[in-house]
Amino acid sequence: MTDDNHGGSGSGHESVPSRQRRRFPGISSRAYEHPADRSALVALRKLSGFDTVFKALSGLLPERSLRLLFLSDSVRVSDAQFAHLNTMLRDACYILDLEKVPPMYVNQDPVPNAMCIGLDEPIIIVTTGLVELLDEEEMRAVVGHEVGHALSGHSVYRTILLFLTNLALKVAWIPLGNVAIMAIVTALREWFRKSELSADRAGLLVGQDLQASMRGLMKIAGGNHLHEMNVDAFLEQAEEYEAGGDLRDSVLKILNVLPRSHPFTTVRAAELKKWAATRDYQRIMDGHYPRRDEDKDTSVSDSFRQSAASYASDVRSSKDPLMKLVTDIAGGAGDLGGKLRGKFTGGAAGGSANSGGSGGSGNSGPDTGSSDPGSGNSPEDGGK
Repeated sequence: MTDDNHGGSGSGHESVPSRQRRRFPGISSRAYEHPADRSALVALRKLSGFDTVFKALSGLLPERSLRLLFLSDSVRVSDAQFAHLNTMLRDACYILDLEKVPPMYVNQDPVPNAMCIGLDEPIIIVTTGLVELLDEEEMRAVVGHEVGHALSGHSVYRTILLFLTNLALKVAWIPLGNVAIMAIVTALREWFRKSELSADRAGLLVGQDLQASMRGLMKIAGGNHLHEMNVDAFLEQAEEYEAGGDLRDSVLKILNVLPRSHPFTTVRAAELKKWAATRDYQRIMDGHYPRRDEDKDTSVSDSFRQSAASYASDVRSSKDPLMKLVTDIAGGAGDLGGKLRGKFTGGAAGGSANSGGSGGSGNSGPDTGSSDPGSGNSPEDGGK
């Protein structure tokens, strides 16, 4: 399948490649969803009355206002406007077999970003900063990413997350109200971080160019300076981030990621590369994948087991000091007290005698974790 064979008048855009890319008729979003994302979605879809509740809730959400806002103050992608993006959008929907092409808007914003929102029908928004930052193949992966969100139904929960986050800010002065809402927001953010990994996979299925996906993530992290960056070195950062430090760093990592709706870009790149090397990805590319017409028969318990197995596998394979400690404890490691001392001081289990000065060196840790908890929310918290 080529862009020249699909995409209407937008197919004349000179930089659109003519290479063949595989299409996935009837593909279910379960084919590319991260296990934790999939189990949450399957459970929600199985809930009796779930659609009724959300239709009632939709009256409280500013969805109509958002649609009017983008219609009145952004540029709607079409054959007449941003035709090359329109070609990519229609092409992505064709590859993932999404029957209705969602509206896409380009919004004036120098911050590179994209998002898919909406309760009744998804809409996709990309910023001018992102359009100007990415090349053709990198942008194709982003559009596929957002279409993956639409196919999975993520736009519904993303809209609710945005609403609850804004609501939490408005009721922050209420002693217990904010705590209750933030508990829900924190849980939704944990799910949404996993849903971003799912959408990255969808972007790869659409673009079918792993290096372009890697470059796009790298540019989001470091800007349009490819001649100054290296994909392998970028992935080494993810390795260093995961394995480096001691238990104090592990705690700071958790504190840093909690306010974010997206995983860190180096982590996303490493996760996507790892998935691209799996048998699951190859089976999809060979045409063997779950179909949408089988979704109704999906077992909730099976999905939860897969999610639990995925988390357990992540813990076992993780090089993070905290995760390694959890694995050791689960395996019945001896001398727990000495192991804890060694992990926190960065020394051996019995090295507590010379660890007195380590506390001072760690004083800057809490400041690093709390210096600007909202900073993780700015460029990425909207979508891509």
